[in-house]
Amino acid sequence: MTHEDAGKYSTKHRSGTIINEQVARMVRQKSPGGEIACVTCEKISKELEVEISEVGITVDLLEIKIKRCQLGLFGYGKKPNHGKDIQAADSISDEMKFAIEEAAENGEVTCAALWSISDRLGTKRREVSAACETLKLKIRECQLGTF
Repeated sequence: MTHEDAGKYSTKHRSGTIINEQVARMVRQKSPGGEIACVTCEKISKELEVEISEVGITVDLLEIKIKRCQLGLFGYGKKPNHGKDIQAADSISDEMKFAIEEAAENGEVTCAALWSISDRLGTKRREVSAACETLKLKIRECQLGTF
């Protein structure tokens, strides 16, 4: 969702969606100023042993803005290119290129697939998204539900 959607994040979910109060409590603790970083959402997910998508839904229903995408796609203030903090990679290892291309479908690759590739190859998540920029692949299906 874009900055124009601020205050309307909950509209992505059907009316009556119930949130896990334990997740909500931790999200509130970790979101000073009504914002929370992607990496913080991931940590909450791991600590409470819930799906990261559940954290994303909770964040939306609490109308909290998610910032600093770990893939560098959004939440970096007034950066050029609509707040993205990612550039095409100068070079890509054959192993990374193969892994990304294997995960890609119709010119797109999911956020979850990129996290998995990053973890498997021991690289930073931004490195795999930079490789996607170079390979001209669109990243889709944010695990937190932002895109």
